[in-house]
Amino acid sequence: MISHALTIVMNELNKHMSDVYNDPDSVSLGNMSDLLGSGSGGGLTRDKLYLSAVNVKEEKTLKNVPNYVRNNVTLTASYENPPVFLNFLILMTATHTDYVNGLSVLSRAIRFFQFKNFLTQDNVDPSSITSSSVPINPLDRLETFKLIFDLYSPTLEEVNHLWGTLGGKQYPFVLYVMRMLDLKFKFVEQENPLIQEIVRNIHHKPAVTP
Repeated sequence: MISHALTIVMNELNKHMSDVYNDPDSVSLGNMSDLLGSGSGGGLTRDKLYLSAVNVKEEKTLKNVPNYVRNNVTLTASYENPPVFLNFLILMTATHTDYVNGLSVLSRAIRFFQFKNFLTQDNVDPSSITSSSVPINPLDRLETFKLIFDLYSPTLEEVNHLWGTLGGKQYPFVLYVMRMLDLKFKFVEQENPLIQEIVRNIHHKPAVTP
């Protein structure tokens, strides 16, 4: 589901870059540590805007939700563990050999999220959800979603730690908090009928005579 969410974001950004700036396939998913580390770069190439998930946190405010779902049609209650709500820190890095071009692509991505700061199944292109790059297994795909993007401004110390962890070489970048991706496995632990009537019928035992 995480990969599907980021794939949808990548597809939407690529569509925007192609439609507005005539720059198709300029956005991709990739681990920046592969490009910055030793070796061939793990298959990553330059001159692209890469999206990388660099941190994940649980949304604590939504932790205490009911562990049942009421179905008023079938008059049953399904008992299951509540979903895990996650916030992701997404790194967007312009790896272009032309520094000015990299800054331009990065600013285009920032402007995209300025006017479209949340993505749902209703406001994205259908092909962004069903393209060939989405996960093959249906259990790894999102059915409904609302991905909200907030710009994150790290301190110089956080920037130093981030790029030191990834390999030490810094590219033009921006960080976004993507929230809230709820993860839940499709498994119902128990299903019981709803209580529709309470019968109050009190019986008194007859008094015991000595």
